[in-house]
Amino acid sequence: MDITWLGHSSFRIEIAGQILLVDPWFTGNPLFPEERRDDATRGATQILLTHAHFDHVADTLELARTLRIPVVGQFDLMSYWQDHEHIETLGFNKGGTVHLGDVAVTMVNALHSSSFAGPEGPQWAGTECGYMIAGEGRVIYLSGDTDVTADMGVWNDLHAPDIGILSAGGHFTMNMARAGYAAKTFFDFKTVIPCHYKTFPVLEQSAEALVKALPGVEVIEPEVMKAIAL
Repeated sequence: MDITWLGHSSFRIEIAGQILLVDPWFTGNPLFPEERRDDATRGATQILLTHAHFDHVADTLELARTLRIPVVGQFDLMSYWQDHEHIETLGFNKGGTVHLGDVAVTMVNALHSSSFAGPEGPQWAGTECGYMIAGEGRVIYLSGDTDVTADMGVWNDLHAPDIGILSAGGHFTMNMARAGYAAKTFFDFKTVIPCHYKTFPVLEQSAEALVKALPGVEVIEPEVMKAIAL
């Protein structure tokens, strides 16, 4: 399994024969080198979305069309795009599981918001979510943008994820300290990868507080376009 950070909350996850592009944001992403777009997207089999904010979906429609791959995500948003943008989608909802080849993806709740920018302000775009991604005998908890929630304890009982990809930049999501609290209180991760940080000055720039909160856990501060082999 290879997990490659593409900056902010965007990832390329290669698992059990699938290549998932998670929340792809390339255009205007201060951390992503635009000249590496082809490398980041090569061979992708699906796009996996957590919600509709621009910093998660900015390049989704273009990629779905040019790569000719489906977008996987929350039912209301997927239905809207299928009807209005005429792309291939796979929509499901909280507690549901879809199978992408040999990868099982279960949608779980997140505490955030989900909207598009419209001419009269934000327009509702379904609901925010996270995922449990199971394959190769491993389980990844992809938090999406969220705060700490006691539901995390239930998800650990049901899925026992050993890898956590946690939004931890603060201001819009839980910060490093809160992400550390969530990880040590509700999960038994072997590996934690923070995201949704460094991108803007308002966000946390270091994972030091997360590292301190999780002794005995491998906390990996990802580097853009450098694969993490797990």
